[in-house]
Amino acid sequence: MPDVHRRGLMLVLSSPSGAGKTTISRRLIEEEDNLRMSVSVTTRPMRPGETAGRDYDFVSRAQFERMVEDDDLLEHATVFGHSYGTPREPVERALAEGRDILFDVDWQGAQQLGAAMADDFVSVFILPPSADELRRRLVSRASDSGDVVRRRMARAGGEMSHWDAYGYVVVNEDIERGVAVVRAVLHAERVRRERQVGMAGFVNAMRDALDRDRSGRRPRRSEPRNRVGPDRSR
Repeated sequence: MPDVHRRGLMLVLSSPSGAGKTTISRRLIEEEDNLRMSVSVTTRPMRPGETAGRDYDFVSRAQFERMVEDDDLLEHATVFGHSYGTPREPVERALAEGRDILFDVDWQGAQQLGAAMADDFVSVFILPPSADELRRRLVSRASDSGDVVRRRMARAGGEMSHWDAYGYVVVNEDIERGVAVVRAVLHAERVRRERQVGMAGFVNAMRDALDRDRSGRRPRRSEPRNRVGPDRSR
């Protein structure tokens, strides 16, 4: 592709726990140069191994409430007593500069992001291939107890009920194919006409060059001066 400036996009992935959203997100970040993970703000304390500015931006309750009042968050929610949100300014700056942002959010977060930034919003819902496979994936996580697995399975049905609110739906039976399909969505959305804000200038410059080339070229003769025999040029 020629270097035509385009506006970035927001790639929003949602799924029930165990469907493969996190794995797909990680692979996309590793394989796509112009894609970065959105960094949320949160009021919860930093956990061991986390880095401020990379995993989350950690803020006080008062700071968070002020961001909500000033409409500085594209979406926000409170989970188990801690609040989370997506800052507006870094996302809008990235999109204007042609950089793409990846969001790993639930359906409620996706709904808020779509309402706030409809023209930049690309949503994908990831489904497991079957209930049995979802259960197998959840059980295979050594960190989850049986009670946690049962709660996640119970919640999965409600999360899946929102699949038809998304622009794309991917059944993640095989992780390689799942990553490939989501990458195909990303690549197609990048070349959508409305996002290629520099395309008009690119096309007009090419048309100007063609016009100059046509007007500056010497016209060809319709037939040679010393024509011998019939004209078979047609």
